[in-house]
Amino acid sequence: MSPPSQAEAEVVDIVSTLIRFDTTNTGEPETTKGEAECARWVAAQLEEVGYQTEYLEAGAPGRGNVFARLEGADRTRGALMLHGHLDVVPAEPSDWRVHPFSGAVENGYVWGRGAVDMKDMCGMMIAVARHFKRAGIVPPRDIVFAFVSDEEAGGTYGCKWLVDHRPDLFAGVTEAIGEVGGFSLTIPRRDGGERTLYLIETAEKAMMWMRLTARGRAGHGSMTNDDNAVTAVAEAVAKLGRHRFPIVLSDSVEQFLAAVAEETGYTFDTNSPDIEGAIAKLGPIAKIVGATLRDTANPTMLKAGYKANVIPGTAEAVVDCRVLPGRQAAFEREVDELIGPDVTREWITNLPSYETTFDGELLEAMNAALLSVDPDARPVPYMLSGGTDAKHFAQLGIRCFGFAPLKLPPDLDFASLFHGVDERVPVDALKFGTQVLEHFLLHC
Repeated sequence: MSPPSQAEAEVVDIVSTLIRFDTTNTGEPETTKGEAECARWVAAQLEEVGYQTEYLEAGAPGRGNVFARLEGADRTRGALMLHGHLDVVPAEPSDWRVHPFSGAVENGYVWGRGAVDMKDMCGMMIAVARHFKRAGIVPPRDIVFAFVSDEEAGGTYGCKWLVDHRPDLFAGVTEAIGEVGGFSLTIPRRDGGERTLYLIETAEKAMMWMRLTARGRAGHGSMTNDDNAVTAVAEAVAKLGRHRFPIVLSDSVEQFLAAVAEETGYTFDTNSPDIEGAIAKLGPIAKIVGATLRDTANPTMLKAGYKANVIPGTAEAVVDCRVLPGRQAAFEREVDELIGPDVTREWITNLPSYETTFDGELLEAMNAALLSVDPDARPVPYMLSGGTDAKHFAQLGIRCFGFAPLKLPPDLDFASLFHGVDERVPVDALKFGTQVLEHFLLHC
């Protein structure tokens, strides 16, 4: 066994340090903090080994972003970008076993908010970038390292601003890899053994936040009122929240289910009323996979009234809609039928869906990199039910994948760690991912 590279040797400390920066993104610029300080630390780590970095703030003070480029052997080829976001969602310390911004390394894990979303990948990127520069390693083509802000609130002060105002940062970039892909899923084989699949994200549902508004006749709460805005919006919300949209399988989902069926012998019949039951056999990952079978519309916020005895003239609700590729027009028609003519809707956020094919030289390089560390690896495509910064980069024509490799313990409920209490990443998984990324960047 060869000795660990410098990247493997320092990745755990780097991830732990990143977590100790409280980069909580509340969704409000005035209460979001820490991104600039963290980004400047990242820039310092890269500059220490010889990178020229560009630090810039996206659309508002403190929204720090860092870019660095490592020149490759063939500069006529399109560049590959590795991107990671430095912001995290809020965490309540009293709910956690350890402080969420301690970066504690205990019981074989690095603990803290951002450990899997996504300071693990950012740490691996930094570790590999530093190792390549120190060792004088020249990759086959240019590599762009991008560390960005505001992903957890849709990227308004991060990727959206950067794509809109600084497209030159992405000049020559043709492909990119980012979060929520490359992690392992251990499944039972039909012969009684086990097989390790690595889920490569090739698609994302659209992220569309919708405001519903009802207007009625304001009045005294003691009187009858057949034009109550609260009643109208509540009825619309209840219909949407209980509605089940039709099952529609994208190419990415079909290919994922086919691979699982081949290995396990499970049957995923789209005409069966219990296809979700079959998917539930996959364990915790079923929470993500199940959400990619159909569009979803989950009510999340309600707003109406200012006094108990006053019927308000307006009432509002916010619904988190996640829509499959190619389904937006059909989805909107279905929503309009459900909410009826007395409730209006508008999009607060409308980030499109994305899907690419599971083929090409970059996929071959991912496969080879995984096999170099795990000979039992089988990469498979899948769709993410949520969204990432790839939505913004895809608008520039960049082909995007989720590939932040981690080999996880089979019993770890990985899906629940995203935005969850006691978020943590295995130390061994970080070292595994760093080895895979090194191999991948040397053959990309």
